[in-house]
Amino acid sequence: MTTIREALQHATAQLEATSPSARLDAEVLLSHVLNIPRARLLADSHRSLAARELNTYEQLIARREALEPVAYLVGHKEFYGFDFLLDRRVLVPRPETELVVERALEWARRRASPVRTLADIGTGSGCLAITLALLLPTATVYAIDLSPAALEVARLNAVRHKVDQRIMLLQGAGSQPLPQAVELIVANPPYTVLVEVDENVRRWEPHLALDGGAERGFAIPAQIMGEAQRRLLPGGALFMEIGAWQGQQALSAAQRLFPQARVTIDQDLAGLDRVVAIES
Repeated sequence: MTTIREALQHATAQLEATSPSARLDAEVLLSHVLNIPRARLLADSHRSLAARELNTYEQLIARREALEPVAYLVGHKEFYGFDFLLDRRVLVPRPETELVVERALEWARRRASPVRTLADIGTGSGCLAITLALLLPTATVYAIDLSPAALEVARLNAVRHKVDQRIMLLQGAGSQPLPQAVELIVANPPYTVLVEVDENVRRWEPHLALDGGAERGFAIPAQIMGEAQRRLLPGGALFMEIGAWQGQQALSAAQRLFPQARVTIDQDLAGLDRVVAIES
């Protein structure tokens, strides 16, 4: 019989060639299979795995060895302290995207009145829209995505977090489906160049959520900023994630489109340009 300790050792060795976090991946996947906290793995290290448990675990390790994201394998991931259901229909939320939430909340706190309307362009799993709906309880949220499949995942997450009555899911490109101008726009749009994306991301995550088009991936972010001219109410704001190489490009475009606004480029924890902020 294979014990927890032996299974972890074997899985870690198997993943070391393809994952920079082999041990962590092995532990997360085994705790998922056994439905126990990771901390219990050490305490129960001499427990033997049932044949069914070991078989399921080995299948997940093989999928991880093929570069499938851990979030897809376990079916969920935490974002800004909230847990979101995930699968291959949507992009895996990244920690750096939390900066969009932080900037939006800072802006909302400075306002004289509560935020009543906001839009999330390219909502994917709904992590931005739902997080802001939870933290800005007076707001009606429009969550837009071109992909009907992604919107279904966002719907599941909205129901899971009990904000489905305040989130309007809209299918379409950019901000075109919006029925009205809003006070706040947030976005984590496609902004990459597919040929430059890491193999593990390009192989498994939806290309529709990755490929930003021409100008080294800046075509779609530029489109969102252009549409925001007529989609933002006076005094509104836009906070949008960008590629680390797009800071100057985003700054110039935003200043041209919003000459009277306060425009900044915010860096993530790694010191990389990450969010363009437009406060009109």
